[in-house]
Amino acid sequence: MLTMKWRLLLAVGAFVSCGAPTSLRAQTVATPDMFGTAGAIEQATTTESVVAEADGGGQVVSKPAGPAPTPRHTGFKALAKDLVGDVKHLPSKENLFWAGLGGGLALAVHPVDDNLNRSLTTSDFADKFFKPGEVLGELGTLLGSAVTVYAVGRIKDQPKVSHVGMDLIQSLVISEGMTQLLKATTHRERPDGSGHNSFPSGHAADTFAFATALERHFGWKGAVPAYMFASYVAISRLPANRHWFSDAVFGSTVGIIAGRTVTRHGREFPVTVTATRGGVGVMYVRLWK
Repeated sequence: MLTMKWRLLLAVGAFVSCGAPTSLRAQTVATPDMFGTAGAIEQATTTESVVAEADGGGQVVSKPAGPAPTPRHTGFKALAKDLVGDVKHLPSKENLFWAGLGGGLALAVHPVDDNLNRSLTTSDFADKFFKPGEVLGELGTLLGSAVTVYAVGRIKDQPKVSHVGMDLIQSLVISEGMTQLLKATTHRERPDGSGHNSFPSGHAADTFAFATALERHFGWKGAVPAYMFASYVAISRLPANRHWFSDAVFGSTVGIIAGRTVTRHGREFPVTVTATRGGVGVMYVRLWK
């Protein structure tokens, strides 16, 4: 029989492999694909092109176009079509990075699962403080909020609002799909013994997917409260004795992957991950309007 640690290793390995491209060669030219969408960067100067050295010769990288426009209509036909595209875009270098990072963190905190849960489940303060997290992070609560945003945008004829709502809905669908697949694969027992569907945490995955979609549309001003809320919900599953800490850690990763995949067409994201010779590079790009 495989121990829980090895089962987690196998599950994370399989998850990472699903998102692995056929090659992770170094990129020496900052192409638009490195930044998520064709219009991810708006240059501060009036220069129309940039010359970069690659593979021993000069290569011209044209100034990228602006970000994709907000769709005029975001109905259920568009939802179905976009979800198919989202699934196709899950295998990517960036998602591979996030899966590897989240898997490594989950395995790193796995040894403290028992002690941390024991400490939080015996704390009256933790029980009272985190109790609302169970309801706030439920799929029904999040999905209801997303549908409300979408409905308001359609009723008031505000495409940008309905676009946000549709991205929130899609991020939750993708997050739930990945979460349920991993739960069925790992069969990890919950801390309270109520079932074998503990890994990863669905509450953590869905709230982080929700938060990531908001961040992609509204930037860091929206990210700070959104990620604080998501972190609160993720940790709330420990005092409730429904999840281990490693469940919450990898669930958060699943949510980030879902939210970023769904909003690849949306607002530019300042932090970009790319393969480099001998490792991975993380870049921060300051955007000017």
